[in-house]
Amino acid sequence: MFAHILPRSFQGNYRMNNLSPRTFRHAAIAASLSLMAACGPAGGPPGGFPPAPVSVITTETRDVPVVLEYTAQTAGYREVEVRGRVSGILLKRNYKEGSTVRQGESLFTIDPAPFKLAQARSAADLGVAEAQLQQAQRELARLKPVYEAKAVSQKEFDDATSGERIARAQLESIRARLNEANLNLEWTHVESPITGVAGRSAVSEGTLVSGPGVLLTSVTQTDPMYVIFGVSDRDHLALRRDVEAGRIKLPADGKLKATLKMGDGRDYAKTGAVNFSDVRVNTQTGTSESRAEFANPANQLRAGEFVRIALSGATRPAAIVVPQRAVLEGPGGKFVYVVNAESKAEPRPVEVGAWAADGWVINSGLKAGERVIVDGVLKIGPGAPVNVTEPAPAKTDDKPAGDKSDAKPAAKPAVKS
Repeated sequence: MFAHILPRSFQGNYRMNNLSPRTFRHAAIAASLSLMAACGPAGGPPGGFPPAPVSVITTETRDVPVVLEYTAQTAGYREVEVRGRVSGILLKRNYKEGSTVRQGESLFTIDPAPFKLAQARSAADLGVAEAQLQQAQRELARLKPVYEAKAVSQKEFDDATSGERIARAQLESIRARLNEANLNLEWTHVESPITGVAGRSAVSEGTLVSGPGVLLTSVTQTDPMYVIFGVSDRDHLALRRDVEAGRIKLPADGKLKATLKMGDGRDYAKTGAVNFSDVRVNTQTGTSESRAEFANPANQLRAGEFVRIALSGATRPAAIVVPQRAVLEGPGGKFVYVVNAESKAEPRPVEVGAWAADGWVINSGLKAGERVIVDGVLKIGPGAPVNVTEPAPAKTDDKPAGDKSDAKPAAKPAVKS
Protein backbone atom coordinates (compact mmCIF):
# COMPACT_ATOMS: atom_id res chain seq x y z
CA MET A 1 0.00 0.00 0.00
CA PHE A 2 3.03 2.33 0.48
CA ALA A 3 4.55 1.48 -2.91
CA HIS A 4 3.67 4.85 -4.46
CA ILE A 5 5.54 6.87 -1.84
CA LEU A 6 8.54 4.60 -1.13
CA PRO A 7 11.81 5.16 -2.98
CA ARG A 8 12.20 2.98 -6.03
CA SER A 9 15.17 1.26 -4.47
CA PHE A 10 12.77 -0.19 -1.87
CA GLN A 11 10.15 -1.29 -4.35
CA GLY A 12 10.27 -4.86 -5.57
CA ASN A 13 10.41 -8.00 -3.55
CA TYR A 14 11.20 -6.32 -0.19
CA ARG A 15 8.72 -7.05 2.57
CA MET A 16 7.50 -4.54 5.19
CA ASN A 17 9.47 -6.13 7.96
CA ASN A 18 12.68 -5.62 5.97
CA LEU A 19 12.35 -1.81 6.21
CA SER A 20 14.58 0.03 8.66
CA PRO A 21 12.78 1.91 11.50
CA ARG A 22 13.88 5.30 10.21
CA THR A 23 12.63 4.59 6.71
CA PHE A 24 9.32 3.33 8.07
CA ARG A 25 8.76 6.54 10.05
CA HIS A 26 9.38 8.68 7.01
CA ALA A 27 6.92 6.57 5.05
CA ALA A 28 4.21 6.82 7.70
CA ILE A 29 4.49 10.63 7.93
CA ALA A 30 4.28 10.97 4.19
CA ALA A 31 1.21 8.74 4.07
CA SER A 32 -0.54 10.77 6.78
CA LEU A 33 0.08 14.04 4.98
CA SER A 34 -1.27 12.56 1.77
CA LEU A 35 -4.46 11.38 3.47
CA MET A 36 -5.04 14.79 5.16
CA ALA A 37 -4.60 16.54 1.86
CA ALA A 38 -7.05 14.16 0.18
CA CYS A 39 -9.72 14.64 2.90
CA GLY A 40 -9.66 18.45 3.01
CA PRO A 41 -12.81 20.40 2.07
CA ALA A 42 -13.03 20.80 -1.65
CA GLY A 43 -13.36 24.38 -2.64
CA GLY A 44 -13.46 25.58 0.97
CA PRO A 45 -12.40 29.08 1.89
CA PRO A 46 -8.72 29.53 2.55
CA GLY A 47 -7.59 30.26 6.08
CA GLY A 48 -9.34 27.49 8.10
CA PHE A 49 -12.83 27.02 9.50
CA PRO A 50 -15.67 29.56 9.13
CA PRO A 51 -16.64 31.79 12.11
CA ALA A 52 -18.28 29.80 14.91
CA PRO A 53 -21.99 30.47 15.45
CA VAL A 54 -22.68 31.92 18.91
CA SER A 55 -25.61 33.42 20.81
CA VAL A 56 -25.24 36.59 22.83
CA ILE A 57 -27.11 38.81 25.23
CA THR A 58 -26.81 42.57 25.37
CA THR A 59 -26.04 43.70 28.89
CA GLU A 60 -28.30 46.23 30.57
CA THR A 61 -28.58 47.69 34.04
CA ARG A 62 -31.58 47.00 36.25
CA ASP A 63 -32.52 46.90 39.91
CA VAL A 64 -32.04 43.36 41.17
CA PRO A 65 -33.82 42.22 44.34
CA VAL A 66 -31.48 40.84 46.99
CA VAL A 67 -32.63 37.65 48.72
CA LEU A 68 -30.58 36.23 51.60
CA GLU A 69 -31.32 32.65 52.68
CA TYR A 70 -30.28 30.96 55.91
CA THR A 71 -31.01 27.81 57.84
CA ALA A 72 -33.05 28.73 60.91
CA GLN A 73 -34.80 27.22 63.91
CA THR A 74 -38.09 28.22 65.45
CA ALA A 75 -38.44 29.20 69.10
CA GLY A 76 -41.38 30.19 71.24
CA TYR A 77 -42.11 33.87 71.72
CA ARG A 78 -41.88 33.15 75.43
CA GLU A 79 -40.75 29.87 76.95
CA VAL A 80 -41.37 29.74 80.70
CA GLU A 81 -40.37 27.07 83.19
CA VAL A 82 -43.08 26.34 85.73
CA ARG A 83 -41.77 25.67 89.23
CA GLY A 84 -43.39 25.49 92.64
CA ARG A 85 -42.71 28.30 95.09
CA VAL A 86 -43.33 26.24 98.23
CA SER A 87 -42.28 22.76 99.30
CA GLY A 88 -44.79 19.98 99.80
CA ILE A 89 -46.42 16.87 98.37
CA LEU A 90 -47.81 17.24 94.84
CA LEU A 91 -51.46 16.25 95.09
CA LYS A 92 -52.84 16.79 91.59
CA ARG A 93 -52.08 17.82 88.03
CA ASN A 94 -54.86 20.15 86.84
CA TYR A 95 -54.16 20.41 83.09
CA LYS A 96 -53.94 18.19 80.03
CA GLU A 97 -50.44 17.80 78.72
CA GLY A 98 -49.93 19.50 75.35
CA SER A 99 -53.06 21.63 75.65
CA THR A 100 -53.38 25.40 75.60
CA VAL A 101 -53.59 26.97 79.04
CA ARG A 102 -54.53 30.50 80.00
CA GLN A 103 -52.52 32.86 82.15
CA GLY A 104 -53.44 32.29 85.81
CA GLU A 105 -54.89 28.83 85.21
CA SER A 106 -54.00 26.29 87.92
CA LEU A 107 -51.60 23.61 86.66
CA PHE A 108 -50.70 21.74 89.88
CA THR A 109 -51.93 21.52 93.47
CA ILE A 110 -49.51 21.09 96.35
CA ASP A 111 -50.84 19.76 99.66
CA PRO A 112 -52.20 22.92 101.42
CA ALA A 113 -52.79 21.38 104.88
CA PRO A 114 -49.57 22.53 106.58
CA PHE A 115 -49.95 25.98 105.09
CA LYS A 116 -53.51 26.29 106.40
CA LEU A 117 -52.20 25.52 109.87
CA ALA A 118 -49.51 28.15 109.55
CA GLN A 119 -52.13 30.64 108.43
CA ALA A 120 -54.35 29.89 111.43
CA ARG A 121 -51.41 30.18 113.83
CA SER A 122 -50.42 33.53 112.40
CA ALA A 123 -54.02 34.75 112.59
CA ALA A 124 -54.16 33.81 116.30
CA ASP A 125 -50.84 35.53 116.97
CA LEU A 126 -52.22 38.61 115.27
CA GLY A 127 -55.14 38.69 117.70
CA VAL A 128 -52.78 38.48 120.69
CA ALA A 129 -50.62 41.28 119.29
CA GLU A 130 -53.63 43.51 118.74
CA ALA A 131 -54.77 42.95 122.34
CA GLN A 132 -51.29 43.73 123.69
CA LEU A 133 -51.18 46.92 121.66
CA GLN A 134 -54.54 48.05 122.98
CA GLN A 135 -53.38 47.37 126.58
CA ALA A 136 -50.20 49.38 126.03
CA GLN A 137 -52.16 52.25 124.51
CA ARG A 138 -54.55 52.35 127.52
CA GLU A 139 -51.64 52.32 129.96
CA LEU A 140 -49.96 55.20 128.15
CA ALA A 141 -53.21 57.18 127.99
CA ARG A 142 -53.73 56.70 131.78
CA LEU A 143 -50.22 57.83 132.74
CA LYS A 144 -50.05 60.85 130.46
CA PRO A 145 -52.25 63.25 132.55
CA VAL A 146 -50.74 61.97 135.78
CA TYR A 147 -47.25 62.59 134.41
CA GLU A 148 -48.25 66.09 133.41
CA ALA A 149 -49.43 66.67 137.03
CA LYS A 150 -46.04 65.50 138.28
CA ALA A 151 -47.66 62.60 140.12
CA VAL A 152 -45.54 59.84 138.51
CA SER A 153 -41.87 59.62 137.74
CA GLN A 154 -40.27 60.13 134.36
CA LYS A 155 -39.21 56.46 134.27
CA GLU A 156 -42.75 55.16 134.61
CA PHE A 157 -43.95 57.36 131.77
CA ASP A 158 -41.00 56.36 129.54
CA ASP A 159 -41.66 52.66 130.19
CA ALA A 160 -45.31 53.07 129.18
CA THR A 161 -44.32 54.91 126.00
CA SER A 162 -41.78 52.22 125.03
CA GLY A 163 -44.27 49.46 125.81
CA GLU A 164 -46.77 50.98 123.38
CA ARG A 165 -44.17 51.22 120.60
CA ILE A 166 -43.00 47.62 121.16
CA ALA A 167 -46.57 46.33 121.04
CA ARG A 168 -47.17 48.22 117.77
CA ALA A 169 -44.01 46.77 116.20
CA GLN A 170 -44.93 43.25 117.28
CA LEU A 171 -48.34 43.71 115.69
CA GLU A 172 -46.78 44.72 112.37
CA SER A 173 -44.41 41.75 112.49
CA ILE A 174 -47.19 39.25 113.12
CA ARG A 175 -49.33 40.87 110.44
CA ALA A 176 -46.47 40.38 107.93
CA ARG A 177 -46.14 36.76 109.07
CA LEU A 178 -49.85 36.27 108.41
CA ASN A 179 -49.50 37.76 104.94
CA GLU A 180 -46.66 35.33 104.28
CA ALA A 181 -48.81 32.42 105.44
CA ASN A 182 -51.63 33.56 103.13
CA LEU A 183 -49.19 33.85 100.23
CA ASN A 184 -47.74 30.38 100.84
CA LEU A 185 -51.25 28.94 100.94
CA GLU A 186 -52.05 30.67 97.65
CA TRP A 187 -48.86 29.28 96.10
CA THR A 188 -50.01 25.71 96.74
CA HIS A 189 -51.96 26.26 93.49
CA VAL A 190 -49.21 26.46 90.84
CA GLU A 191 -50.57 28.69 88.07
CA SER A 192 -49.48 29.28 84.50
CA PRO A 193 -47.55 32.57 84.22
CA ILE A 194 -48.45 33.06 80.54
CA THR A 195 -50.95 31.88 77.94
CA GLY A 196 -49.46 29.14 75.80
CA VAL A 197 -49.07 25.43 75.21
CA ALA A 198 -48.22 23.42 78.32
CA GLY A 199 -45.59 20.73 77.98
CA ARG A 200 -45.24 17.31 79.53
CA SER A 201 -45.36 17.09 83.31
CA ALA A 202 -41.89 16.47 84.74
CA VAL A 203 -43.21 15.05 88.04
CA SER A 204 -46.13 12.87 89.03
CA GLU A 205 -48.65 13.03 91.85
CA GLY A 206 -47.28 12.09 95.26
CA THR A 207 -43.82 13.52 94.59
CA LEU A 208 -42.22 15.75 97.21
CA VAL A 209 -41.65 19.10 95.56
CA SER A 210 -38.82 21.01 97.17
CA GLY A 211 -39.75 24.50 96.09
CA PRO A 212 -38.22 26.21 93.04
CA GLY A 213 -35.52 23.57 92.73
CA VAL A 214 -37.90 21.16 90.98
CA LEU A 215 -39.11 21.79 87.42
CA LEU A 216 -42.78 20.89 87.08
CA THR A 217 -43.41 21.67 83.39
CA SER A 218 -42.94 24.40 80.81
CA VAL A 219 -45.33 26.67 78.94
CA THR A 220 -44.50 28.02 75.47
CA GLN A 221 -46.23 30.96 73.82
CA THR A 222 -46.40 30.06 70.13
CA ASP A 223 -48.20 33.10 68.74
CA PRO A 224 -46.24 34.99 67.61
CA MET A 225 -43.23 32.77 66.98
CA TYR A 226 -39.54 33.60 66.85
CA VAL A 227 -37.26 32.27 64.09
CA ILE A 228 -33.59 32.36 65.05
CA PHE A 229 -30.78 32.13 62.49
CA GLY A 230 -27.07 32.83 62.34
CA VAL A 231 -25.33 35.13 59.86
CA SER A 232 -21.71 34.22 59.24
CA ASP A 233 -19.08 36.84 59.84
CA ARG A 234 -18.05 36.60 56.19
CA ASP A 235 -21.60 37.27 54.92
CA HIS A 236 -22.00 40.15 57.34
CA LEU A 237 -18.78 41.78 56.17
CA ALA A 238 -19.68 41.28 52.50
CA LEU A 239 -23.12 42.82 53.03
CA ARG A 240 -21.71 45.79 54.88
CA ARG A 241 -19.05 46.28 52.20
CA ASP A 242 -21.70 46.23 49.42
CA VAL A 243 -23.88 48.71 51.32
CA GLU A 244 -20.97 51.09 51.87
CA ALA A 245 -20.00 50.82 48.19
CA GLY A 246 -23.56 51.55 47.09
CA ARG A 247 -24.01 48.15 45.42
CA ILE A 248 -26.85 47.27 47.81
CA LYS A 249 -29.62 49.59 48.97
CA LEU A 250 -31.43 48.68 52.18
CA PRO A 251 -35.13 49.46 52.86
CA ALA A 252 -35.91 52.96 54.07
CA ASP A 253 -37.01 51.71 57.50
CA GLY A 254 -34.05 49.33 57.73
CA LYS A 255 -36.29 46.29 58.28
CA LEU A 256 -36.00 43.28 55.98
CA LYS A 257 -39.07 41.27 55.06
CA ALA A 258 -38.82 37.60 56.02
CA THR A 259 -40.47 34.52 54.52
CA LEU A 260 -40.23 30.89 55.58
CA LYS A 261 -39.94 27.57 53.83
CA MET A 262 -41.04 24.63 55.92
CA GLY A 263 -39.15 21.38 56.33
CA ASP A 264 -41.24 19.70 53.61
CA GLY A 265 -40.52 22.48 51.11
CA ARG A 266 -43.84 24.31 51.44
CA ASP A 267 -43.93 28.08 51.88
CA TYR A 268 -45.33 29.41 55.15
CA ALA A 269 -48.29 31.67 54.44
CA LYS A 270 -47.43 34.45 56.90
CA THR A 271 -44.59 36.93 56.45
CA GLY A 272 -42.44 38.29 59.23
CA ALA A 273 -39.80 40.88 59.95
CA VAL A 274 -36.32 40.85 61.45
CA ASN A 275 -36.45 42.53 64.86
CA PHE A 276 -33.08 41.69 66.40
CA SER A 277 -29.47 41.29 65.31
CA ASP A 278 -26.76 40.61 67.85
CA VAL A 279 -23.58 42.66 67.71
CA ARG A 280 -21.54 39.80 69.17
CA VAL A 281 -20.03 36.95 67.16
CA ASN A 282 -20.28 33.45 68.58
CA THR A 283 -16.74 32.17 69.03
CA GLN A 284 -17.86 28.57 68.54
CA THR A 285 -19.74 29.00 65.23
CA GLY A 286 -18.37 32.28 63.84
CA THR A 287 -21.90 33.64 63.37
CA SER A 288 -23.93 36.44 64.90
CA GLU A 289 -27.46 35.60 65.99
CA SER A 290 -30.43 37.27 64.33
CA ARG A 291 -34.13 36.85 64.96
CA ALA A 292 -37.35 37.34 63.02
CA GLU A 293 -40.92 37.36 64.30
CA PHE A 294 -43.83 35.59 62.59
CA ALA A 295 -47.52 35.43 63.40
CA ASN A 296 -48.63 31.87 64.15
CA PRO A 297 -52.39 31.91 64.80
CA ALA A 298 -53.01 28.33 63.63
CA ASN A 299 -49.96 26.92 65.46
CA GLN A 300 -48.47 25.65 62.20
CA LEU A 301 -45.01 26.49 63.48
CA ARG A 302 -43.74 24.45 66.40
CA ALA A 303 -40.88 25.43 68.64
CA GLY A 304 -37.60 23.75 67.77
CA GLU A 305 -38.21 22.77 64.13
CA PHE A 306 -35.72 23.63 61.38
CA VAL A 307 -36.82 25.90 58.52
CA ARG A 308 -35.31 28.03 55.75
CA ILE A 309 -35.67 31.79 56.11
CA ALA A 310 -35.38 34.21 53.17
CA LEU A 311 -34.79 37.92 53.77
CA SER A 312 -35.89 40.37 51.09
CA GLY A 313 -36.42 44.09 50.73
CA ALA A 314 -32.91 45.16 49.74
CA THR A 315 -32.00 45.82 46.09
CA ARG A 316 -28.92 46.09 43.90
CA PRO A 317 -29.42 49.31 41.91
CA ALA A 318 -28.19 49.48 38.31
CA ALA A 319 -26.79 45.95 38.41
CA ILE A 320 -25.65 43.87 35.42
CA VAL A 321 -26.66 40.20 35.43
CA VAL A 322 -25.36 37.58 33.01
CA PRO A 323 -26.38 33.90 32.78
CA GLN A 324 -24.26 31.47 34.71
CA ARG A 325 -23.23 29.54 31.60
CA ALA A 326 -21.58 32.69 30.20
CA VAL A 327 -19.10 32.96 33.08
CA LEU A 328 -15.98 30.85 32.64
CA GLU A 329 -13.07 30.09 34.94
CA GLY A 330 -9.48 30.62 33.84
CA PRO A 331 -6.02 30.76 35.41
CA GLY A 332 -6.52 34.45 36.13
CA GLY A 333 -10.00 34.09 37.55
CA LYS A 334 -13.49 34.40 36.09
CA PHE A 335 -14.07 35.91 32.65
CA VAL A 336 -16.65 36.17 29.88
CA TYR A 337 -16.37 36.41 26.10
CA VAL A 338 -17.52 39.70 24.58
CA VAL A 339 -18.13 40.25 20.86
CA ASN A 340 -16.09 43.31 19.88
CA ALA A 341 -16.54 45.66 16.94
CA GLU A 342 -14.60 43.28 14.67
CA SER A 343 -16.99 40.40 15.43
CA LYS A 344 -14.29 38.57 17.34
CA ALA A 345 -14.43 36.93 20.75
CA GLU A 346 -12.68 39.07 23.32
CA PRO A 347 -12.06 37.60 26.80
CA ARG A 348 -13.05 40.02 29.53
CA PRO A 349 -12.06 39.46 33.19
CA VAL A 350 -15.00 40.12 35.51
CA GLU A 351 -15.62 40.33 39.25
CA VAL A 352 -18.59 38.17 40.09
CA GLY A 353 -20.87 39.17 42.94
CA ALA A 354 -23.86 37.40 44.39
CA TRP A 355 -26.15 34.95 42.64
CA ALA A 356 -29.39 36.49 41.39
CA ALA A 357 -32.52 34.67 40.32
CA ASP A 358 -31.40 34.34 36.70
CA GLY A 359 -27.60 34.59 36.74
CA TRP A 360 -24.50 36.12 38.28
CA VAL A 361 -24.34 39.76 39.33
CA ILE A 362 -21.25 41.35 37.75
CA ASN A 363 -19.61 43.84 40.10
CA SER A 364 -17.01 45.03 37.60
CA GLY A 365 -15.66 44.25 34.13
CA LEU A 366 -18.80 44.89 32.05
CA LYS A 367 -20.87 47.90 31.14
CA ALA A 368 -24.31 48.31 29.66
CA GLY A 369 -24.69 47.68 25.93
CA GLU A 370 -21.95 45.06 25.51
CA ARG A 371 -22.64 41.74 23.78
CA VAL A 372 -21.75 38.78 25.99
CA ILE A 373 -21.50 35.31 24.45
CA VAL A 374 -23.64 32.79 26.33
CA ASP A 375 -23.94 29.85 23.92
CA GLY A 376 -21.10 28.40 21.88
CA VAL A 377 -18.28 29.42 24.23
CA LEU A 378 -16.65 25.98 23.99
CA LYS A 379 -16.10 26.38 20.25
CA ILE A 380 -14.16 29.63 20.38
CA GLY A 381 -10.97 31.08 21.80
CA PRO A 382 -9.50 34.55 22.35
CA GLY A 383 -9.63 36.54 19.12
CA ALA A 384 -11.62 33.90 17.24
CA PRO A 385 -14.10 35.24 14.65
CA VAL A 386 -17.71 34.56 15.57
CA ASN A 387 -21.05 34.66 13.85
CA VAL A 388 -23.86 35.99 16.05
CA THR A 389 -26.91 33.97 15.11
CA GLU A 390 -29.77 35.01 17.39
CA PRO A 391 -30.16 36.41 20.89
CA ALA A 392 -29.90 33.74 23.58
CA PRO A 393 -33.26 32.81 25.09
CA ALA A 394 -33.74 33.57 28.79
CA LYS A 395 -33.29 30.52 30.99
CA THR A 396 -34.22 30.21 34.63
CA ASP A 397 -32.57 26.83 35.14
CA ASP A 398 -29.15 27.93 33.89
CA LYS A 399 -26.42 25.38 33.55
CA PRO A 400 -23.16 25.84 35.43
CA ALA A 401 -20.22 27.30 33.56
CA GLY A 402 -18.39 24.66 31.66
CA ASP A 403 -21.46 22.69 30.59
CA LYS A 404 -21.88 22.10 26.92
CA SER A 405 -24.01 24.69 25.14
CA ASP A 406 -27.32 23.77 23.56
CA ALA A 407 -26.28 25.08 20.11
CA LYS A 408 -25.40 22.35 17.67
CA PRO A 409 -22.05 22.58 15.85
CA ALA A 410 -22.11 23.46 12.17
CA ALA A 411 -22.22 20.50 9.80
CA LYS A 412 -18.86 19.53 8.40
CA PRO A 413 -18.39 19.62 4.63
CA ALA A 414 -18.50 16.30 2.83
CA VAL A 415 -15.14 14.61 2.47
CA LYS A 416 -14.26 13.69 -1.03
CA SER A 417 -12.10 10.66 -1.53
